[in-house]
Formats: sequence, structure tokens, C-alpha cells
Amino acid sequence: DDLVKEALKTVRISRRCSLSWQRMEGMLSGFQSDLSSISSEIQTLQQQSVSMNVRLKNRQAVRSHLSQLVDELVVPGAMISTILDSPVTEQEFLEQLHELNNKINFAKELSFRETLACSDIQDIVDRLKLKAVSKIREFILQKIYSFRKPMTNYQIPQNTLLKYRFFYQFLLANERTVAKEIRDEYVDTMSKIYYSYFKSYSGRLLKVQYEEVADKDDLMGVEDTAKKDILYTVCFFSKPSLKSRNTIFTLGQRGTILSPAELEGPILVPHTAQRGDSRYPYETLFRSQHYALLDNGCREYLFLSDFFMVAGNSALDLFNSIMGKTLSMFLKSMSTYVSDCYDSIAVFLCIHIILRFRAITAKRTIPALDKYWEAVLELLWPRFEMILEMNIHSIRNTDPQKLGVLDTRPHYITRRYAEFSSAIVSINQTFPNERTHTLLGQLQVEVENFVLKMAAEFPSRRDQLIFLINNYDMMLSVLMERAADDSKEVEGFQQLLLARTQEFIEEILSPPFGGMIAFVKEAEALMEKGQLDRLKNEEVRITQLVRGFSSTWKQSVESMSQDVMRSFTNFKNGTSIIQGALTQLIQYYHGFHKILNQPTFRSLAVRSELINLHHLMVEVKKHKPNF
Repeated sequence: DDLVKEALKTVRISRRCSLSWQRMEGMLSGFQSDLSSISSEIQTLQQQSVSMNVRLKNRQAVRSHLSQLVDELVVPGAMISTILDSPVTEQEFLEQLHELNNKINFAKELSFRETLACSDIQDIVDRLKLKAVSKIREFILQKIYSFRKPMTNYQIPQNTLLKYRFFYQFLLANERTVAKEIRDEYVDTMSKIYYSYFKSYSGRLLKVQYEEVADKDDLMGVEDTAKKDILYTVCFFSKPSLKSRNTIFTLGQRGTILSPAELEGPILVPHTAQRGDSRYPYETLFRSQHYALLDNGCREYLFLSDFFMVAGNSALDLFNSIMGKTLSMFLKSMSTYVSDCYDSIAVFLCIHIILRFRAITAKRTIPALDKYWEAVLELLWPRFEMILEMNIHSIRNTDPQKLGVLDTRPHYITRRYAEFSSAIVSINQTFPNERTHTLLGQLQVEVENFVLKMAAEFPSRRDQLIFLINNYDMMLSVLMERAADDSKEVEGFQQLLLARTQEFIEEILSPPFGGMIAFVKEAEALMEKGQLDRLKNEEVRITQLVRGFSSTWKQSVESMSQDVMRSFTNFKNGTSIIQGALTQLIQYYHGFHKILNQPTFRSLAVRSELINLHHLMVEVKKHKPNF
């Protein structure tokens, strides 16, 4: 029974457990089902969220486009009233014009896309555009017409136009015919203004030019006549009067025109100069005229590039359409002047003025006048070379016998050359030109030949050497004032002067001391050959030389010094020659001592009468002139 009871009890427990498991399983199944439905709902909610987000973004994008479209399509009342009623010079008009330009461009874009809404605003935008174009056209044309008033400073209305440069941009974008009309009107007006101004200014400048200018007879090799030689009679004996005469071969103060202060200085005012009875050389007028051109040309080119929005070849073409007539007038006037000009320094200075002005425009990166500069140089260079060649031929063909009385002082033709050459060399150093160097080299050769021809007219070699030394020294002194010490011209005349000076020293030492000098040279030559014994029987000759030198050298040196100082116009050069002669004399006497100290002559009693070399040097120093 107990077993049966235990078994039944176990069965009952098993049943209860089974029921519990079934209930648990049912609960778990229900929970699993609930979880599945929740997951499904979450997925649904996620999909709905993504969909709503996409729809929101699409709506926002559409709203943005529609908002912009609506904003662009709407023409505010403020814009209408401003465009219609406000003066174009007011800032509000300029701001609304920018807005109107944007709406016009937007309307064009919509029209291209065939947007129906475009037709709603097209009419009012077009009418506003026409009104704006009309007002802008009237404003700009009035400014252009104001240029035409006498005594108007056209730079002021130009600066005003630059403030409203958008006006022309608006016209160019929306009404090209009006833009072309304004551009053509501006070109026509400014072309006439510049032409009239520069024609009047150039004409008034010529009234203050020197009345006396160089002509075809004013050449370097032409004889000094009653017409007055500018260099010899004016420059070297009195100061030239720049109020009444333009110099031909001298630079004087004319070279200052190339200094930065004068080159870019204020332009001449002709009526002021006339009131003061002032007169100027051509290059001064040329500088003033072309600096005015440079200044106005640069400013005009910048204005055209800025206001009319052009660049490159278009800007150059527009500039030439305005300045072309003026530039042609300049070239024609210059061609007329140059064809009859014989003032080579004036032409050369004009060349260097143009070279510097060309550098200025290049530094400013303004190419507008480049072709004009080249055209001017093509006129000036050949004329300068032709005048220089005329001077070369005039010197080559000079007949020394027709140049008046012989004089050992510097010749007026070499004075002309020295002044002219130093002028050209000093100017040319800043912008070296090989053709100029070549022509100056030819001129120098002809001058050297001329000096030799003139020297040959003197009967004695001594006078020939004095003439040569005076002329070489004068030319060298003038050249060294302006030219560099290492220039070809300076080096050439230094060598010539040194050679002729050495020859002259030998020439002046020969009369008083020629016997001793000849003996020294003869003895030194025999010493080199080891044949000095051939002179051992020359005791009488040597005695005469020793005693003759001792008794006469002081008087001879004094006489020689006075003669040299009378012969040379440059005291400094004369002093140098005397010092060279005395130095050479001491060297010869030192050589005389050495020869008599040789075994061949040691037994000669007259050796005791030789002057002590140191004593001689001390005494000689007393005879050196001090200037």
C-alpha cells in the first residue's frame, strides 16, 4: 500500500509539473509573439520616419527654390520708385540698379528655360531697364559734354565717371547700342580735346625756343668766322648767355634735363616764360611736351581700361582711336624739325629723354605709348648719326693752311671736339649705344689726324710737340670732367699725351745737356756689349761734359723751367713736364756717374769734379715750380 501511495503521489506530482510546464510554455509562446509584433511595428515606424524625412527635405528644397524664384520674380515698390525718381548719383539708385541688373539676368535665364512665371514680370522689368538706360545715358553724355567747356579740367569729370563705372557695365550688358554711342561720343570728344590741347601747347612752346640755333654751317671743322664760334669766343672767354643762344658743341647745364628732378618736373608754362622773356633750348621744350603726353597718356589708358572694361589689344586700339591724331601730329611736327636740325646735342638729349620716358611707362606697366616711343627714336637716331657724320667729314676735309695764324695753344676745333665728345660720352654712359661708340671712335680718329696735320705746319719739332701736348692735354682735361676714367676716349688721349710728353722732355733736355745724354746712351750701349774700352781715349770729351754740366746746369734748369711754363697753357701740365724733365735729367746724370765709376774711367782726375748725386737732387727740387 505504501508503494502504491508513493506511486500515486509521484503521478500526481508529475501531472502538476506537466501542467506548470504547459502554462510556462504558453506564456513564453505568447511573449515571443508579442516581441515579434513589436519588432514589426518598430520597422514600420523606421520606414515611416525615413519617408517623412525625405518628404521634409523635398519640401524644404522646393520651398528654397520657390522662395528664391518668388524673391527674384517680385519687383519691390522701392526699386520702382528709386529707378523712376531718384537721381543717378545717389547711392540708393546704384544699389537698386545692381538689383535690377540681377532681375534682368534672372528673367533672361527663366525665359531661356521657358518658365511661365517669367511673363508676369517681364514687362515691368523691361520698362525699368529702359528708364534706367535713359537716365544713365543722359548722365554720362552730360559728363562727356562737360569736357568740351573751355578751361575745363577734364580729369574731374573722369574721376566722377569712374565712381559710376557700373553704369557703363549695365549698358554694355543690357543696351549695347547705347553703350557704343557713349563710347563713340567719348572717343570723339577726347580725341578733339587732346589734339586741340597739344597743338596749342606745342605751338606756344615753340615761341619760347632760342631764336639762334645751329645750321648746316655750324660744324666742328668749319673755320672760326665773324659769326662767332660758340666754344672759343663764348665758352672759354666768357660765360654763354643761355637767354639768347643755344650752344652747339658744349653740354653746359643742358645735361641736367636728364636728372630725375627735371625729367619729371612740372611742365613749362609758355605764357609765363614769355612774360619773363625766358628762352629755352629745344630739348627742354621737347621734355615738357612729352612729359605732358606721358602723364596724360598714362592716365587716359588707365581710365579706358577701368571704365570701358578693356584690356590687351582692345585697350590699345581704344587708346589709339583717342590719341592717334595727336601722336601723328607730334611725329609730323618732329619730322619737320629734325629734317632741318643740326644741333646734335639737342637731338641726342631728346633720344635719352625718350629712353627714360619709355622706362617710366614700362615701370608703370602701361604699353599704350610703346609704339610711339619707337617711332620717335626711329626719327631721332638717324638724324643724330647724320649730323655726327657731317662733323666727321668736316674735320676730315679741313685744310690747316686756311685756319689762320699758327698758334701752339689748343686749337678751337679740338676744343669743339673735346666739349662735344665729353658731352656725348657722359650722356651715353647711362644708356650705352654701340653705334654711338663707333661714330665717336671715327670722330676721334679724324681729330687725331687733324691735330697731326696742324702740328706738321710748325717748322720746328719742339713747337710741334708743344702744340700736340697742349691739344691732347686740353681734350683729356675736358673729357675727364664728364666721362669715366676708363672710357676709350680718355685712355686714348692719355697714351698720346704720355708719348708726346716723353718726346718733348728729351727735346728740351737736348740743347743744354745733349752732349752728356748722347755720351750716356753711347756708353750704356757699349757696356751691354762689353766694349766700354772703346771710349777710354775720350778723356777730353768727358772732362768737357763734367765741367760743362757743373758750371751751367742751374742756369739751364732755370731757363728750361721758364720756357716750359710759357709754352703750356695748363700750368698743372707744365709743372708735370718740368718735374718729368728734372727727374729724367737726374736719371741721366746718375747713369753718367755709373759709367765714370767703371774701371775704364776710374783713373780720370775729373771724376772728383762730379756733383754729388744727392746734392744735385736737393738742388733740383729747389727749381721745381709750385702751382
